Amino acid sequence: MPTAATEAARAEAGPGSADGPVPPAARGPLSHSVLTALCDSGRFPDSDPAAASATAAAADPWGEDLQLALYVLYELHYRGFAGVPDDLEWDPRLIGLRGHLESRMLGALRAELSGAPADVDAAFGPLLEEPVDLSGSLSHYLATEGELWQLREYAALRSLYHLKEADPHLWVVPRLTGRAKAAMVAVEYDEFGSGRSERIHARLFADLMADLGLDPAYGHYLERAPAPVLATVNLMSLFGLHRSLRGALIGHFASVEVTSSPGSRRLVRAMRRCGAGPAAEHFYAEHVEADAVHEQVVRHEVIGGLLAVEPRLEADVAFGCAATGLLEDRLSAHVLRSWTAGESALRAPLSR
Repeated sequence: MPTAATEAARAEAGPGSADGPVPPAARGPLSHSVLTALCDSGRFPDSDPAAASATAAAADPWGEDLQLALYVLYELHYRGFAGVPDDLEWDPRLIGLRGHLESRMLGALRAELSGAPADVDAAFGPLLEEPVDLSGSLSHYLATEGELWQLREYAALRSLYHLKEADPHLWVVPRLTGRAKAAMVAVEYDEFGSGRSERIHARLFADLMADLGLDPAYGHYLERAPAPVLATVNLMSLFGLHRSLRGALIGHFASVEVTSSPGSRRLVRAMRRCGAGPAAEHFYAEHVEADAVHEQVVRHEVIGGLLAVEPRLEADVAFGCAATGLLEDRLSAHVLRSWTAGESALRAPLSR
């Protein structure tokens, strides 16, 4: 339930505030503590951040409460929230709690992926060929039988990342050198529109949302986003904010680029088949072409350049790839399970 402080911030900010999105409603004790602290200048309920940390240690790492709490804390490093002071970004109490949440999530990932490949070729090999069985593929479902309302839900879910597209990956640039840095910057330059604001991929996604009759405001669909989609975005922030996880972030980035082109090609068909509109179709058409090139650059220059300088990071790159696949598969399973049951994949359905 929303706290009184959260509701006050919402009322003061109003919809579409220029100060950032309004804080979401809490989904459990962890997110309640975080949101109360944000709306009260960093003060935890009962002035006890240790209690929240103890709750984190026992929380479901993939549950709504922990994932929302972590997402909210990470958002302080992006655009923040209306009514929340900017200087809380590095508040030591919030950072301390964030560390406990991160440890819970990272520990769960490592436990679930203990048998995953530790070398790059084995990790990325399966991604380089189109699978014979696409029954679990969300883009395949949308291309072959998805309906317009499902495309709208998909866009609302993905908006949590695509409206900040490429931002989490920029954190790795200062941590790279030579070939890897030059290639990473070249790819990111494309992601940010090659110097043209109207071609920034986040702007193109906002145009897609408008074509689909969705609100393109940053963070607008956070309240409706379930834990599986929060986890996919939190993974990028987790890897990006820690220099020790730079190899994992490169593995994540490479995995996204390798799988993007074929998935985007299917989504172009889905948008066209459902009459979603030219901007909706254009967003994915742009990724078909751009990411086919990016895949080669990332694999050979970014990963190759990184491992030429820091070969000990190979297992981390492979881990980043495996973690990305795990959470994307979990999100796809959630969405397809909901749709197959005739239900919304969102926490609250959109109007059709």
